Amino acid sequence: MAQHPYPFTRTEDITRRFRLPSFPPFAGLSRFVRSLPPSDKFIVLILGILIGLVSVMSLFALMRHFQIIVPAHGGTLTEGVVGAPRFVNPLLATSDTDRDLVALTYAGLLGHDASGALVPVLAESYTVSDDGTLYTFTLRSNAKFSDGTPVTSDDVVYTVQKAQDPGLKSPLLASWANIRAEAVDARTVRFTLPKAYAPFLEDTTLGILPKHVWSGVTNEEFPFSPYTADPIGAGPFTVTTVTRDGKGVVTGYDLASFADFATGRPYLANIRLSFFADQASLKQALTGGVVQSAYGVAVKGAQVVPYARVFGVFFNPTEEPLLADLGVRKALSLAIDRNALVKNVLGGYATATAGPLPSGSDVAPVSLPDPATHLDDAKAALIAAGWKFDTAQGLWTNAKSGTSLKLTLKTSNVPELKAVAMEVQSDWQALGVPTELQLNDPNELTQSVIRPRAYGALLFGEVVGTNPDLYAFWDSSGKADPGLNIANYSNTTVDTLLQQARAEAQGPVKQATLADIQTRIAADYPAAFLYTPDFVYSVPSGLHGVALTRVSAPSDRFWDASHWYLYTEHVWPFLLKKSS
Repeated sequence: MAQHPYPFTRTEDITRRFRLPSFPPFAGLSRFVRSLPPSDKFIVLILGILIGLVSVMSLFALMRHFQIIVPAHGGTLTEGVVGAPRFVNPLLATSDTDRDLVALTYAGLLGHDASGALVPVLAESYTVSDDGTLYTFTLRSNAKFSDGTPVTSDDVVYTVQKAQDPGLKSPLLASWANIRAEAVDARTVRFTLPKAYAPFLEDTTLGILPKHVWSGVTNEEFPFSPYTADPIGAGPFTVTTVTRDGKGVVTGYDLASFADFATGRPYLANIRLSFFADQASLKQALTGGVVQSAYGVAVKGAQVVPYARVFGVFFNPTEEPLLADLGVRKALSLAIDRNALVKNVLGGYATATAGPLPSGSDVAPVSLPDPATHLDDAKAALIAAGWKFDTAQGLWTNAKSGTSLKLTLKTSNVPELKAVAMEVQSDWQALGVPTELQLNDPNELTQSVIRPRAYGALLFGEVVGTNPDLYAFWDSSGKADPGLNIANYSNTTVDTLLQQARAEAQGPVKQATLADIQTRIAADYPAAFLYTPDFVYSVPSGLHGVALTRVSAPSDRFWDASHWYLYTEHVWPFLLKKSS
């Protein structure tokens, strides 16, 4: 007889194969089951299987209840950026793309967490002397560069001294001028400041260069070194591939997580930066799924946080004597409907402001002009200052000098600033002040307009920073080039307060000083402060850990990139504590 394809055919055979264990607790139950008729035995079998499955599922659910979900390593993020990099070097980076790559591949003594607070990175600790002029840092014993060599105090001193070298022409020269750096031992570095300067800790986020790589490179060779394109740093990611098109133009960078990063291996395995010629191309790539993330492109679900920047029209009475009149400056500021500007020109991606501090800071903002009466208030300010409107000519005329009020507004020929300038022009002309626009190429604006202070009214922006320091922009010492006091503003009381604020640590006292500075500057109307722009960052829904609060530069979005993650896993709490 042929063998049946199944090893059993009857219910009795099935139940026999699945008998309960014969140890004592199950003996009685086993006898009971054997006494049942075949059909009942089959039902008991099915129930047993169901009970077993439910038990396993319950145990799994119980296990999940007590386990913790934590980030897991792995995954790739592809991000689109406008513009190709030139100098991936913390001392030479000038473009936003340069700074993006520097932020990912280099690390400083300190860095920032997701909230923007300063945290140790290459340094494990630091101390500050009582007088605020001596800063001593201790390096982590595990701090390494991507080529495996340890980060030492000599590397830190070399980097600072190179930043101070006028022959290199680093944009960071002013930040490190008059600061002495010395290596106490291999893991200890000391900085001596000429006087107390509380924001100095921000400067210690400077990416550290490996001395053994760069010490033999001359200033002339620095920009052209292969390490400027393929860096060796101590940051969270390392460069694996640089992609170029047929003309040799860089089109992408592939980065891999650095397993020996001082604060721990990043969760993302890879980040790829793809470069685009313009914003339109980037937006198309983002919406088409070519890239997963990008900043400056508003899509549903994008993160929106304020920039630590203030844009406004800065008045220069030295070039345009009409603007020496406080009444004129006040009227021109009151005439601008900032809320309409933000809504109609900036699409709502900004916050109207009337003071030198960006919105989102810890200091209360200056009250905005009343949008319902702003033009009438502006006219009243001119009349109070001795100006009379000549209806025949359609001009404001000074009763004493007979001078007519006309202005030229200069700015950069980029879409956003051009549109804002046109809105300001419209408001000023509604006030009765004829206004001519002069648009300049960004480089030309810097060299031919801003540096020689060749403007009466200039629409421009100031990067105040996430820990505000207004000294460079409003102290009278910065009125001439290369200073940044582009309003040629001078107020001895404000000068004293600016110095005081620089020496104060973050806290209520410094906030009160900054509030006093802001109130005094706003009352002098050296500029018509307009808005703080928003930083818009679109990331995929599956990317976790991106929690921006405020940024001063686009590269700030990578502050905490080592803690971004795409995947998660379940672990027992006691194992988590043991591993940490």
